[in-house]
Amino acid sequence: MTENTVPNRLKLPHFLPYRLATISNRISRTISRLYSDRYDLTIPEWRVMAVLGDESDLSASEVAHRTAMDKVAVSRAVSRLLAKKRLERHFSPQDRRRSVLALSPEGVRIHAKIMPLALSYEAELLSHLGKQETAELNRLLDRLEGLSLETFGDPARTSKDEDGAA
Repeated sequence: MTENTVPNRLKLPHFLPYRLATISNRISRTISRLYSDRYDLTIPEWRVMAVLGDESDLSASEVAHRTAMDKVAVSRAVSRLLAKKRLERHFSPQDRRRSVLALSPEGVRIHAKIMPLALSYEAELLSHLGKQETAELNRLLDRLEGLSLETFGDPARTSKDEDGAA
């Protein structure tokens, strides 16, 4: 087999999109155990809250872009979060025609409770890697993300997957 030949048999455990998706799903599900029952949140709802906890006053489309989730999945999560009074929708101060989202006071409270749990889980996971390995992992993930966007564009604009994973 030459370098330019694509193998015609998929070895799923070694297929990069599969590996990244399964790792992401396992980590997300593990972290979700820390908040799902206690705060009545789904993984997509937490992803929306996490993004809005980092940067407020984003449109639903901007949230979809930042999470790489499908716009329909974001819309459903936003609707549920609005109904639970964890988000607020208002018009942008910069452009009164633009509707934006922000965490409500209740959303801020819940975000402040969950974020330390998520960061603690991440720290525990990364504690098994050295500082150089962690830096290399981040460098490689940044490179893969950049190459993917450069080569294939932004899948968040076309994905049909409800939770944003492959």
